[in-house]
Amino acid sequence: MNRSAVIHRSNSEYTYAADNDTVIVKLRTGKDIDKAYIISEDPFIHELNRKREWYGIKQKMEKWLELTDHFIWKIKLKPQYKRLQYYFELECEGENYYLYENRLCKTSESSERSKQYFKFPWLNPSDVITPPSWVEKTVWYQIMPERFSRDKNFENNGRYKEWGNMADPHIEDLYGGNLRGITERLPYLKDLGVGGIYMTPVFHSPSSHKYNTINYTLIDPGFGTDEDMVKLVETAHSMGMRVMLDAVFNHCGNQFAPWKDVQKNGRNSPYYDWFFVNGDNIDKEDYSTADGRFYSFSFWAGMPKFNTNNPEVIDYFTDITSSWVRNWGIDGIRFDVGDEVSHTFLRSLYNSLKAISPDIYLLGEIWNDSLGWVTGREYDAVMNYPLSNCINDFWKYPEMNSTDFMYYMNYCRSLYPEQSARAMFNFLDTHDTSRAIESCKNKDVLLQKLTALITLPGTPCIYYGTEIAMNGLYAPFNRRCMPWDEIDSGMYKEFSQKVSSLIKLREKYPALSESEMQFIINEDEPRLISYIKDSKVKVWLNAAENDVDIPDNIKVCYSNLYDTENKILHKDGILVAKLL
Repeated sequence: MNRSAVIHRSNSEYTYAADNDTVIVKLRTGKDIDKAYIISEDPFIHELNRKREWYGIKQKMEKWLELTDHFIWKIKLKPQYKRLQYYFELECEGENYYLYENRLCKTSESSERSKQYFKFPWLNPSDVITPPSWVEKTVWYQIMPERFSRDKNFENNGRYKEWGNMADPHIEDLYGGNLRGITERLPYLKDLGVGGIYMTPVFHSPSSHKYNTINYTLIDPGFGTDEDMVKLVETAHSMGMRVMLDAVFNHCGNQFAPWKDVQKNGRNSPYYDWFFVNGDNIDKEDYSTADGRFYSFSFWAGMPKFNTNNPEVIDYFTDITSSWVRNWGIDGIRFDVGDEVSHTFLRSLYNSLKAISPDIYLLGEIWNDSLGWVTGREYDAVMNYPLSNCINDFWKYPEMNSTDFMYYMNYCRSLYPEQSARAMFNFLDTHDTSRAIESCKNKDVLLQKLTALITLPGTPCIYYGTEIAMNGLYAPFNRRCMPWDEIDSGMYKEFSQKVSSLIKLREKYPALSESEMQFIINEDEPRLISYIKDSKVKVWLNAAENDVDIPDNIKVCYSNLYDTENKILHKDGILVAKLL
């Protein structure tokens, strides 16, 4: 038995409350385990029944996920008295083992020494992870306001380049995209099938990207006014779309008034402790903070880092975000550099915002395993970079097979409680990455990747322009202006309609948003991805070089490069179908 592969920890991603009555228990083992059981009961059941020793009921666990080197077993329990005490029994090559909290031993050794059981102390309703229910049903669309659309009455005062002009491009070029322009294009997004828009920062900043904020209470004058924001949110809501803003609370711009006060007055500034200042010579002309005089985002001196442990900073941003919710009615907030702000800050902000709007979606920008941020009332979910890497890697590296894809995808699913997994923010590309088309250079393959995005657990997001296969490796090329003249002329209609049909699948077939799925591995077709969602809808993605035969007992929901008459899925083809 591979003893080192056996992993369980209570009150973690392995044991958590699924709802007010249900506890989910998971166990990770090596692939040498044949069967797994849980022995569980109330920790005081023996006292209730006047027994000398505690005892439990034995139940078989489901082999839930297969990873590269592990199985993950699962069971749902409904403890009658809201408490749970338990241990595990494992069968491996004819031998039986018991796993307690303090040891793993053979059955024959279980009576020796003390037995420390695992425990789920109490099923408190307020501890149940409850992301907003609307999130998993939403398909998002990410917008960089400066590059998305100008309004029809826009007048260029000489500050802005000609829309879309990429001659002598620079990351800080300004083109004049604004909030009114977004509002005017909401019908386009509604027709595309989008259910929510996520905008990168909209507050006063000298840059094109606005991640170096000058004033958190003032919408950037180039974007518009409070009234424009209210109009945008109200119009979006009237069309059934949600709105999420970007919060940059890890750092500010170097023209932010409190930071300028610190530069001027040093230790005598009332804002000195709002930042991480380590010396007195903070005002010198140097773009880098590698000398340690103060902390900043990614060593950039123009982005000094907030001390989000400071109660004054917490109160300041609580007031700011509360006003966004109360005055504008936004539905979500995405937190930039979401793993560097303090847990204290996030827990406080979570409680304050949920008290105002229980259904608000709080999303963290974290690029890796983020369990510690989603189980303690901080974020509802995080940006799912592991899943993005999985999808993009499979089509980038032809040596990967469908089993590799399953292992990687199951790994992503295993990271979090299932409620959190359903709310994870899934995407192929963002303003921080190369555009999705760049890794495949093939629109049919891009459609395959988008199909995976739309049909996997989580809430999917399309980066603006991906629906027309916009290209661009690095900034500013991955942040081009939306080519509205070409879009309006119908130049991209054929492809964008295919993307729109994909997006609308999510609403038409609710099974696609469900978290339960089953991979079907065909050893004869190693580059054919196939999985079933909620026992109702099956997805085929043919990444092989050859055609693939498809069974008859289906009803086609969506297809590309599929021969309906001969039931053949061609190379780079897609088939989404209901099982009959």
